[in-house]
Amino acid sequence: MSTSPENTNTLRISGWIATLCFLIVVFEGYDIVALGATIPVLTDPQVGGYSVSSMNWVNTFSLIGVGIGAAIMGRLADRFGRRRPLLIAVLVFSVFTLAFPFMPSAVAMGAVRLIAGLGLGGCMPVALALMQENAPVGRRALANNLPMVGYHLGAVLASLAGKYAGIHWSLLYYLGGGLGLLLLALLWFKLPDSPVTPSAERTGIAQVLAPRYLRSSIGLWIAAFMGLVLVYGLNAWLPKIMSGAGYPVADSLTMLFVLNLGAITGLFISAFAADAKGIKLVSVLWFAASAVLLVLLAIPFGSQIVLTTVIFVTGIFVFSAQCLMYVYAGHIYPRDMVATGIGLASGIGRFGAIIGPYLTGLMVAAGTAYPGAFFLYGGAALVAVVVIAQIPKPSRDVAGPAS
Repeated sequence: MSTSPENTNTLRISGWIATLCFLIVVFEGYDIVALGATIPVLTDPQVGGYSVSSMNWVNTFSLIGVGIGAAIMGRLADRFGRRRPLLIAVLVFSVFTLAFPFMPSAVAMGAVRLIAGLGLGGCMPVALALMQENAPVGRRALANNLPMVGYHLGAVLASLAGKYAGIHWSLLYYLGGGLGLLLLALLWFKLPDSPVTPSAERTGIAQVLAPRYLRSSIGLWIAAFMGLVLVYGLNAWLPKIMSGAGYPVADSLTMLFVLNLGAITGLFISAFAADAKGIKLVSVLWFAASAVLLVLLAIPFGSQIVLTTVIFVTGIFVFSAQCLMYVYAGHIYPRDMVATGIGLASGIGRFGAIIGPYLTGLMVAAGTAYPGAFFLYGGAALVAVVVIAQIPKPSRDVAGPAS
């Protein structure tokens, strides 16, 4: 069967959309780990000389910027189409990432990271909305989760770059910002725009909280918040928690690698499961399994093999459970509200990314992180189960691919 030029062009555009959205999400994973790799150098009295407290504030301002950017840019993408907001977001992130090493004080660093976060936060909701609306019928979850693999790839790249850069921490930001500008050029030439529907001008937070969507929206926000409590809490503190439990530091770092390896595996498993069995059922099961496995980690294991296996399986459920919330937004809202819905879920959820590591840090300081942190995480996952259970089951695939 021959393929017409029109069909070939459509396939080519879809391929570019998938590639570009994947690359966009890579930068989020890169940026978060880059800052994590930078803080120990900047707090070294022989290098940066900054206090841990001041760097914690820089990190907090960065996360706040990401949350606000996600909420705002999703709305703009529904109002003006996907292309222009995405180009602006990547430009802002790239320029202010390049500017970060030149800042003379922690206050200036925090301000620059806040603005860079606005751009970075705006990237993911728009990219995921693009993927979902161009997905083949019955493959929305897979289309959503494929770019999220890029998050973990970006984290790995930043880890390697940080190890190579050493005390020359500014190289991380020159690399991230420079590659961001290259991506901007690629987006300019290869990213098509999506049509704006007539109702898009009226789409906003008020519509997301309309009676038809109220229960779903609030449930989605709470679940996204709880999901990011788990994701950021574990990524930030798992090595410290497990070393405090008596495991060697090298083994604790290996556990973090195994956790994220499980996360990548889980993105594919959860996507196929959600597309086949329904987003609500799989979301509930994924958070419920996360709750059980996280509490299970509070039990000392005599076998390193058993512990590593449990951590790998925990990664399969915890990270992809959070990603499924963005898929859920695509099932709840009509097409002209999807980017707004994903942006608000991501933006509000980002405060879980602040609260999770903060509470865990308090537990670490108090010496109660093991096993207390795992009970905290298990409880957060259980709350997500409850709120998702009350969300009405999506009756149909409301967003769908572009017509």
